[in-house]
Amino acid sequence: MTDTRHPNTGIRLQDLVERFGGQLVGDPDICVTAIAPLDSAGPSHISFLSNSKLRALAAQSGAAALILSPLDDPAVSATYEGARIVTTNPYAYFARAAQYFASLSEIVKAPGIDPSASVSKDAVVDPSVHIGPHVTVEAGAVIGAHAVIDAGCFIGRDARIGQGTHFFANVTFHAGCSIGARGIVHSGAVIGTDGFGFAVEGGVYIKIPQTGCVVIGDDVDIGANTCIDRGALADTIIEDGVKLDNQIQIGHNCHIGAHTAMAGCVGVAGSAKIGKHCTFGGAAMVLGHLEIADNVHISSGSMVSRSVLEPGQYTGFYPLAKNAEWERSAAIVRNLASMREKIRALEKTIKTLTEQK
Repeated sequence: MTDTRHPNTGIRLQDLVERFGGQLVGDPDICVTAIAPLDSAGPSHISFLSNSKLRALAAQSGAAALILSPLDDPAVSATYEGARIVTTNPYAYFARAAQYFASLSEIVKAPGIDPSASVSKDAVVDPSVHIGPHVTVEAGAVIGAHAVIDAGCFIGRDARIGQGTHFFANVTFHAGCSIGARGIVHSGAVIGTDGFGFAVEGGVYIKIPQTGCVVIGDDVDIGANTCIDRGALADTIIEDGVKLDNQIQIGHNCHIGAHTAMAGCVGVAGSAKIGKHCTFGGAAMVLGHLEIADNVHISSGSMVSRSVLEPGQYTGFYPLAKNAEWERSAAIVRNLASMREKIRALEKTIKTLTEQK
């Protein structure tokens, strides 16, 4: 197998606009080869402005062209001399353009199976698939067209991997699990481990067999060292377009709705059901068996201890304070119940005295 690298010949601004839309102001024949930050972009670069606070920096940028919004364009164009692509969502435009520029110089993995890989004769591997060194593919596994399985990955029995999905090095994908098309799974991720399920009898833990699987949709990104447990009886479900950052734990039988995104170190306990288009800040925690509606946004470090049935932004953490101040506040919180009873008693006494007058 011989990998190849695409030559980066750049793209004309007119071709970029035809590909991604937007209104071009300036020379359509300018060729750009990469996206660069506003303060370091040069004459072969295109840059973007998504934060209006940086208008002055954008106006002084050395980029050949800028991607910016209709609101920012008048202020920037007064002094900026390069071409401009005006679009309603510059950050999304930047993301799509960045994907394109990355593809211009990407290394294309050659189809084929490395001689050191162990691929069962009972596995179904499309001829266009790349399987790297020391990969294991067990019997019954199915790997779709143009998938890339990098070095050291393990693909369990009867697992299914969709078209164009990329497993980076040392991903573990256990038996019976499936992922759809165009997925990205980063190194160290483990999918399909046993859920944390035990019964207790006489103080002794009795393991509950985890016989479900993990079913992952299309266009899902899974970060490094993230773990997704298989279901106990039913499956753990990750719907289309979900984005999971590094070091996330998804417990068994969870259901994560389409296009939900979670930042690093989020933990979701078993059987939680999370809706579509939700976001979770870093280190947010969700207790088990809860339900979270669509379009719910949980702040970083928050603990979700009850179901959230209405869309909106939710925050559940105590602000950082000096330790002595925190201890005083904690002592007050511990006494809130007795303080409430005293206040109720006082209110009752005042009411009685008022009625006697």
